[in-house]
Amino acid sequence: MTHSLSLVAFGTAVLMAAPAQAQLTNFQGTFAAEADGATGSGTLDMVYDPVGHTLNINATWAGLSGNTSNAHIHCCTASPNTGTASVALAQAGLLPGFPLGIQSGSYSRLINLNQADQYNASFITGSGGTVAGAEERLINNLASGNAYFNIHTSTFGGGEIRAFVTVVPEPETYALMLAGLGIVGWAAQRRRQA
Repeated sequence: MTHSLSLVAFGTAVLMAAPAQAQLTNFQGTFAAEADGATGSGTLDMVYDPVGHTLNINATWAGLSGNTSNAHIHCCTASPNTGTASVALAQAGLLPGFPLGIQSGSYSRLINLNQADQYNASFITGSGGTVAGAEERLINNLASGNAYFNIHTSTFGGGEIRAFVTVVPEPETYALMLAGLGIVGWAAQRRRQA
């Protein structure tokens, strides 16, 4: 039995000694109609890098009832995955480089969350008055379902489609979890045999 426990301790130490690296956070969501009569849909993937202070946004959409007129990230709703909130992430009211005047398309952009001009000024003020506070508040609310990506159109000026996101574990997280479960299972089997 002590051999099994020693092996579990060794396995845990090996897993804990894995090389330290930035823990990226992956977010995924699906665009859905925000208003009655809205026809658009699409997908959203975002990757947050806490070391680089960046948010890599990749969005695709199709079938909008009107042409794109604006897009930004809103924060922070009172309840997860529902409600509305003020604009949080937008450069002069619009996500930088977002394509306007189209009904189907894509958007791919790396946003530097260290830059104050990427945020709505009132969002920074409401986040303790610092860019670091705004970044932390935005990411925490994306993770909790209290922030969403919104696409506005000529038909729906208040927003046609939006996507709340969920955190998706990286493959490395699954691999570590499976390795840990394997060690625990092996130790339990050895204990039963002894």
